[in-house]
Amino acid sequence: MAVVIESSLKKMLSKYKYRDLTVREITNVISPYKDLKPVMDAYVFNDGSTKDLMSLTGTVPVSYRGNTYNIPVCLWLLDVYPYNPPICFVKPTSAMMIKTGKHVDANGKIYLPYLHEWKHPQSDLYGLIQVMVVVFGEEPPVFSRPQVQSSYPPYQPTGPPNTSYMPGMPAGVSSYPSGHSANPSGYPSYPYPGGNSYPTASTAQNYNAQTPIPTVGPSRDGTIGEDTIRASLISAVSDKLRWRMKEEMDRAQAELNALKRTEEDLKTGHQKLEQMISRLDQEVTEVDRNIDLLKKKDEELSSALEKMTSQSENNDIDDVIVPTAPLYKQILNLYAEENAIEDTIFYLGEALRRGVIDLEVFLKHVRLLSRKQFQLRALMQKARKTAGLSDLY
Repeated sequence: MAVVIESSLKKMLSKYKYRDLTVREITNVISPYKDLKPVMDAYVFNDGSTKDLMSLTGTVPVSYRGNTYNIPVCLWLLDVYPYNPPICFVKPTSAMMIKTGKHVDANGKIYLPYLHEWKHPQSDLYGLIQVMVVVFGEEPPVFSRPQVQSSYPPYQPTGPPNTSYMPGMPAGVSSYPSGHSANPSGYPSYPYPGGNSYPTASTAQNYNAQTPIPTVGPSRDGTIGEDTIRASLISAVSDKLRWRMKEEMDRAQAELNALKRTEEDLKTGHQKLEQMISRLDQEVTEVDRNIDLLKKKDEELSSALEKMTSQSENNDIDDVIVPTAPLYKQILNLYAEENAIEDTIFYLGEALRRGVIDLEVFLKHVRLLSRKQFQLRALMQKARKTAGLSDLY
């Protein structure tokens, strides 16, 4: 089963730069967190452009005050993952409301130091989810929607920023990816174990919450007061500024991380270059030393060759070769005389072939020379044996 999932993931992530690393991390996460499902969908960026990206959508079990709650999340993986952190959102159901804080904004986007300090391979999806479980266990990102009966819908300053007040955003484009509406009712409901409902708004008041803006109802004549309009504008502008600030911080942090990685690569390359230069300097020094040594040896050989040439012109070859002992001298003389007889027999054969001598003369001299040669060889073998040398024949 795991092989089938891995093969299907490789097909879905065919355009990812680091496909094998991404597939490995996804399989490591969906095994312990079975509610997270890999989905290929279009992600809408802030400039309105879209791109097909892999997302892990589902719930993460979080323990809060002795009860376990399933927090719905969506993790988007860029095509350069794992060298860039994922983009994470909380996706509340229709029965939940987002609780803004230092880790979650009004749009449900998640901000964690683990994401800001993301660095592969120290950071991965499994570690990110573990950090989410710990952080959300201390400060839940959602709470149960209160059941309020009123004649008019209450104003919610914690909702996503109104795009009509964002001059830099095209109409109809939000920070949520397409196919996942910011409307809480667009996310499917997930079962929650033990029948525990999510923390209510009164329960979440012990944590840092956004300062509520007073809502002024309509006047008795049915018109909206100036305070209401002013509060709505202030809320929209503050949401827009907060959203833009977070986006700028994310982009700046991503650029900073990329620059840090580039700096580390440059430092590593600089160290390697210094090591190569040092090694080349050592090799050049060794080569120069070997060249000087070869020049000296060449001069010595040239001098010895000149000396030997001058000596060979003035000296007899028989005087040059002097054995170290009388026995060795006897062996040398026997060997020379035996080879001389061998040459004599050869030239007698040549004389017979050419008709210079007749057969009788040839046989007579060969017989005498062969007897002499046999005696020389026997004496030479005896002398070599006395000198401790090996047998020649």
